[in-house]
Amino acid sequence: MSNHSKAKQPVSDRRKFILNMAKGVGYAAVGGFLWSAYLDEAEASPLILRPPAAIGEKDFLKTCIKCGLCVEACPYDTLKLAEPGDHKPIGTPFFTPRDIACYMCEDIPCVPVCPSGALDEASVTKNGKLDINSAEMGLAVIDENSCVAFWGIQCDACYRACPIMGQAITIEYDQNKRTGKHAYLKPVVHADACTGCGMCEHACITEKPAIFVLPREVAMGKAGSHYIKGWDKKDESRLKDAHAIHTTTQVSKKKAVDKLNAGLEGLLDE
Repeated sequence: MSNHSKAKQPVSDRRKFILNMAKGVGYAAVGGFLWSAYLDEAEASPLILRPPAAIGEKDFLKTCIKCGLCVEACPYDTLKLAEPGDHKPIGTPFFTPRDIACYMCEDIPCVPVCPSGALDEASVTKNGKLDINSAEMGLAVIDENSCVAFWGIQCDACYRACPIMGQAITIEYDQNKRTGKHAYLKPVVHADACTGCGMCEHACITEKPAIFVLPREVAMGKAGSHYIKGWDKKDESRLKDAHAIHTTTQVSKKKAVDKLNAGLEGLLDE
C-alpha cells in the first residue's frame, strides 16, 4: 500500500464517523418528534370510547399493549386502532358509533383475546357466562334542543335501534300544550341499563346526532359523599359510625313555626 493511500484512510474513517453521528442525531430528533406527537394525541382524547370490558382509561393506557387482537376479533369492523391524526393514543382500540356501532355480540369475541388484562373479562361475566348487557362502554346522552321528538315530531329511531329496547331507552308520553291535541313521545335513557353500544347514535335521523354516547365519567355527575341514599341500605350503612354536628345560630334558636310566622307578620297585620 502506498503512503498516499495510508494518509487517506484516517480521513475516510473520520468522515464515516461524522456521518454516522449526524444520522444518530437525526434519528433521535425524529424519535423525539414522534414521541411528542404521541403525547399530544394521548392528551387530546377525553371522549374516546373503548371496547367492552375496558378498564379505567388511565389504567387502560398503561395495560394495553397495542397488539390489535381485539380489533381483529371484531366481526363488524367496529373497533379501530388509533393512527396519527386521530387525536387518540396511537395504537389503542376505539370505536365511533356514528360510523359503526357495537353490535353487542353475545360471545363478545373482542374481550377473551386480550392478553394484557386491558379488557377485563370478569367485568362482563355473570353466573359464569359472558353477558354483553353488563358492558359499560359509555352512556347515551340526549340533546333535547336537537331531538325532533322534543319538538313534537314523532320519532322513535333510537328507541327501535336499542338492542335492549324498553330497558336502556324508554318512551315517555307528555302532553303537547302548544297544540292541545298532540303528545310528545320523548326518549329517555336509563343509565343503569345503557351499555354505550351507540346503536342509538348510529340510527339517529338528525344530521348531527341528537343522541350520542360519551364515556360514563364524562356523561354522569357524582353526588358528594355527604349525601346519603336513605332507600339504599348499603349507602345508608355509611351512617353507622357517623357523628352528628349541630350548628347553632340566632335563627336556629327559634322554633320553625316562629320563623315562618315572622315572615308573615306584615301580611297578617293587614
